[in-house]
This record gives sequence, structure tokens and C-alpha cells, in this order.
Amino acid sequence: MTQSPRSILVTGGARGIGRAIVEEFLAQGHKVAAASTSGKAPEGALGIACDVADAASVDAAFKAAEEAHGPVEVAVANAGITKDTLILRMSEADFDAVLDVNLKGAFNVAKRASKSMLRARHGRIIFIGSVVGLYGSPGQVNYAASKSGLVGIARSLTRELGGRNITANVVAPGFIDTEMTAVLPEDTVAGYKAAIPAGRLGGPAEVAAAVAFLASDAAGYISGAVLPVDGGLGMGH
Repeated sequence: MTQSPRSILVTGGARGIGRAIVEEFLAQGHKVAAASTSGKAPEGALGIACDVADAASVDAAFKAAEEAHGPVEVAVANAGITKDTLILRMSEADFDAVLDVNLKGAFNVAKRASKSMLRARHGRIIFIGSVVGLYGSPGQVNYAASKSGLVGIARSLTRELGGRNITANVVAPGFIDTEMTAVLPEDTVAGYKAAIPAGRLGGPAEVAAAVAFLASDAAGYISGAVLPVDGGLGMGH
């Protein structure tokens, strides 16, 4: 969708949804850096080891991407973890770990990305949220809090940076067929499918397509939005 090749950085780009996003951008001819804890990346992308919860590590990842591909024009904050348990069993460590990666990590990425984007007066910041962020889910107080927080970040950034041709949006996937869902019991997955109007899990490529659209020139007037890719599960939550 975007005509000219962009310099793109995707966190959590080694597997699952992040990998699909990296592959979609590569297929479109962009220059892609994939940052992850392992440093692994799909063929054709620059793999960078990065801990998003550590601002210095994020800064180093951006520097590596900039040296290879030029200033980052599209930043996708996708890295995320879960530590699910009911609130009475949830430790402070469980809560803090998820917020550090999912929310603070996204803040670190957005803060670093905005530097070069402000200079260029152009940029796309895309957060990978979740239907759970606004819909809620038992056993996921920490995860839901981290994902709903991304909406506040994106909308605040839109008000701060919107005048400089920088957009900030959230893509909110529902239940997607990845390694994380592959280990779930069959009856659990069947329950999910029954609750989803589309009657199936989504594919990582379907999330990647939504991200690619928001990164494109065609989406320049879309900012502060939450784009669900959930088969109708959330229905505007």
C-alpha cells in the first residue's frame, strides 16, 4: 500500500503475530528490523536482540535499525507476555512483569520512535493491543490493564504529535491461531469459537494486513483509532 520503501522496526518480531507483521512488510518491499529477546528474525529482516522493558536496550535497537536502514519511519510495538491467574493468586511480580513489557515497553518504543519521526515530520506508531484490553478476561487483570493502557497512550500521542504528520493507532487482535493458542485444550478453543461471530480463530496474516494498512500512506488521516481484528468478538468494546 505504501509506495516508497520505509524503514520499519517491529518488536516481538521473531514469532507469532510479530513474525507475520515482519513478513508482510518484507513482502511489500520495506526495510524491516525485527527486535526480540532472542534476536531471531524472518529471512530478509535485520534481527536485533532487545528487552523492550529496558529503555537503553530499546535505544540500542533503534540505533542498529537506523544504521542499517535509516531513521525508523514505522514503529510497531508488538512485544508482549502473559502471566495469567486470578487476582487473589496474582503476585505483584506477575503484575509488574506484564506491565513492564506490554505497557512500559510500548512507551519506551513510542518515545524513542517519536524522536526521528518529529525530525522527519512523518511517522506511524502502531501498538498491538488485544480484544481483552476493553472486553476483559478472567485471570488476565494484568494483561487487560496493559493492553487497555495502549489506547490511552495512542490517543495521547495523537494529540501530542498529530500536527507533525505522525499517527498512533492500536490494532486489537482477538483469538489468533499462533503457538500460544496451539497449546490450549480443544474444549477451550471450541468455547472461543462459539463466542466469536466469525466462528473461527483469526490468522496472524490477517492481523499483519491491518497493521500494514495503518502504516500505509492511505491511512494518514487515521489516528487514535482502535482497529479490532477479532471476528466480531469485541463489537466495539
